Amino acid sequence: MSDTDNQSTGASSHGEGPFIAAIDQGTTSSRCIVFDKDGRIVSVDQKEHEQIFPKPGWVEHDASEIWTNVQEVVIGALDKAGITKADVKALGITNQRETTLLWDKATGEPVHNALVWQDTRTDALCRELGRNVGQDRFRRETGLPLASYFAGPKIRWLLDNVDGLRERADRGELLFGTMDSWVIWNLTGGPDGGRHVTDVTNASRTMLMNLRTMAWDEKICESMGVPMSVLPEIRSSAEVYGEATGALAGVPVASALGDQQAALFGQTCYSEGEAKSTYGTGTFLLLNTGHEAVNSYNGLLTTVGYQIGDERPVYALEGAIAVTGSLVQWMRDQMGLINSAAEIETLASSVDDNGGAYFVPAFSGLFAPYWRDDARGVIAGLTRYVTKAHLARAVLEATAWQTREIVDAMAKDSGVELTALKVDGGMTSNNLLMQTMSDFLDAPVVRPMVAETTCLGAAYAAGLAVGFWSDTDELRANWKRAAEWTPSMDAADRDREYKNWLKAVQRTMGWIEEEN
Repeated sequence: MSDTDNQSTGASSHGEGPFIAAIDQGTTSSRCIVFDKDGRIVSVDQKEHEQIFPKPGWVEHDASEIWTNVQEVVIGALDKAGITKADVKALGITNQRETTLLWDKATGEPVHNALVWQDTRTDALCRELGRNVGQDRFRRETGLPLASYFAGPKIRWLLDNVDGLRERADRGELLFGTMDSWVIWNLTGGPDGGRHVTDVTNASRTMLMNLRTMAWDEKICESMGVPMSVLPEIRSSAEVYGEATGALAGVPVASALGDQQAALFGQTCYSEGEAKSTYGTGTFLLLNTGHEAVNSYNGLLTTVGYQIGDERPVYALEGAIAVTGSLVQWMRDQMGLINSAAEIETLASSVDDNGGAYFVPAFSGLFAPYWRDDARGVIAGLTRYVTKAHLARAVLEATAWQTREIVDAMAKDSGVELTALKVDGGMTSNNLLMQTMSDFLDAPVVRPMVAETTCLGAAYAAGLAVGFWSDTDELRANWKRAAEWTPSMDAADRDREYKNWLKAVQRTMGWIEEEN
């Protein structure tokens, strides 16, 4: 992570406020970042939460633990910045998307752990919901294929499988939310007047919202067995939803964006054809397609990019890769091949190539452009020659090749050729990975000054909602380039390696038999 470099540029020179704060409730941690008028980081506080794995393929979070952590990091960030709530003009929220929670309206207690976006327990349910149509049953309305990834089927699973929940939902006692809704509801009072809202970007990931009307789709909710009474109100991404209570009492809660859309916003991709890719636990590449929802025929998702107040919504095409940063974590924690995430670059740089090995990390199936939940991870091309350094290189190449596959699919769907890729997230501090990416894409890769663009996007949207920034042009002017990589790979080498990679991908498929 490059938090420290950013802090050194921001903290020493931020001067007087006012400031905007943003909460990023992520997959592995929650954090709060305070930004100044120039979009620079003043302070950061971060806290990890437990990853709960009750069975293979199941991933859960304790939402109460997350809410406690959120409150702590807000206080921590204000303390580190040496400011009070009076200096904070607005609070933005960004969140891990699709992670699904049901809680008791009266007490605010979660009725079950949250089901995380990576959780695959709804595989069979998704096949059943596909009926005779298959994955595309709700795609025209929602832009999404039927996959275990999305929130709608997760709600249905909880209502069907946890005793008493269906009855309680029917009696109007339960509320559903993705993590933005959970955080906003608690921030604005919880059981005591908390606002039960979500924004268009998060709503577009439930499989229950119609992309054209921006409203919950009654027919789909009925088909999916989700009572509309549990659903939050859908609002734009940048408007005041309510005022915070607690440590930030009185501060307007003024934006919500799913983390990937927040990064698109923070990278100032406000024009059609601009794209960003965020390298975190997984990787997400979003391309702004303007006011048109472009249907994908190449395994991408059609999603809402953002909506500012009552302006027209902006749509995006999205490619999701399930495993990138978490593959490095796996090398460190499960395999013990490295001691720190940063070490992978040193190890991989000690060899000139992958030694013939290819690593396809289909740990929870393949996401875009394949959507195959029967796939599992494979290391192909192993010989006695291969060392752990070659594997480290194959790990980095896996992220770059998976990015290339998505860029290819986007070009097919949108007809827009990628001119440059704006990147952000923890993995972008790995220079070898960034160079490899540029080589494999045959395009420049650009990293901005502030790598924490997810939080920055939430801050920007909240600032726009309260007039802290006047318009998106002012935000564009804040965007500064920190580094750029340009391709230096021979075309014949690139084509040969890509062919080998695609061959390795084929080897992952069909590992899990349907009956399981």
